[in-house]
Amino acid sequence: MPSNQVTQAAVNQHEPSNDMTSSVATISKVATIVVEKVNALPSETIRWPLEQVEALFDLPFNDLLFRAQQVHREHFNPNELQLSSLLSIKTGACPEDCKYCPQSARYNTGLEVERLMRVEAIVEAAKKAKHSGASRFCMGAAWRSPKDKDLRVVEEAVRQVSELGLETCATLGMLNSEQAASLKTAGLDYYNHNLDTSEDYYKEVITTRTYQERLDTLEHVRSAGMNVCSGGIVGMGETRTDRAGLIANLANLPEPPQSVPINNLVQVPGTPMDNVEPIDEFEFIRTIAVARITMPGSYVRLSAGREEMNDQMQALCFMAGANSVFYGEELLTTNNASVEHDRSLMATLGIKPQSLS
Repeated sequence: MPSNQVTQAAVNQHEPSNDMTSSVATISKVATIVVEKVNALPSETIRWPLEQVEALFDLPFNDLLFRAQQVHREHFNPNELQLSSLLSIKTGACPEDCKYCPQSARYNTGLEVERLMRVEAIVEAAKKAKHSGASRFCMGAAWRSPKDKDLRVVEEAVRQVSELGLETCATLGMLNSEQAASLKTAGLDYYNHNLDTSEDYYKEVITTRTYQERLDTLEHVRSAGMNVCSGGIVGMGETRTDRAGLIANLANLPEPPQSVPINNLVQVPGTPMDNVEPIDEFEFIRTIAVARITMPGSYVRLSAGREEMNDQMQALCFMAGANSVFYGEELLTTNNASVEHDRSLMATLGIKPQSLS
């Protein structure tokens, strides 16, 4: 049975009941059906039409979280969190016009431009990240696409960071097939290139890079044999249909991304998206849950915007299936939750950091 039929069957089987015991049993049965059917399907046959993703978003909140937690437990330890550290290795002066980004040269945000860091400085930051408990080190550079001379520096940094026993990730802009293959040879584990939003809403966010160019970069990364890290940003004025479209596009890639960062827009004065109406907190949690259900084997990362979330909201995101966070007090150019606070929250929730196997 195709995955869309599985999901629809599950949705159709859930009928309201005045009897609480019967209702709980029905929900449990529905969630079990979804988990069993999805697990039984080969990954390449799982497809999520937009209408089915929207149907998940429309579920009662508790039913959606229950289902997401069921799927999550089938694939991951629910009390384990993957910790990634993110470093901006080249900051600002980006020629792109992403309306959310303070690193664009088109906006006056007061950001100080910084050239590409030396390998020694990158490796020193990676050592500190590992000491703090991170298992993956991500390097971000504000480029449209990297120049070959700069790529050589990044590749050397990748080799040396890998020798520390950390997983490596980079986000450097668009890649061609040769650049992707070169990064793979250097030992890069993950490459991040977000779709950002739905294809329909994309033109409201970015005009200097096409949606297809993003998909092409992901294909080059996948063909080179690297893990794909790709997600998006919510709270940019998009609709629920746009959020469903983003999730559907990610889930329907030839292979779902191994890592899916879900960012809650951090509004930066000077960018066109400053003062956009924030996304409802429950809607953000729904987005996490739908990502978990549609991409059951992927790490779903609670990414940018965590500093503005209270502990209760983060706990619900973990219940909804988020099992990765950016760990450290800065994300490229914006603040993040403190390491001390993250440790305290994890202890309160009984969650332990995932170690490298």
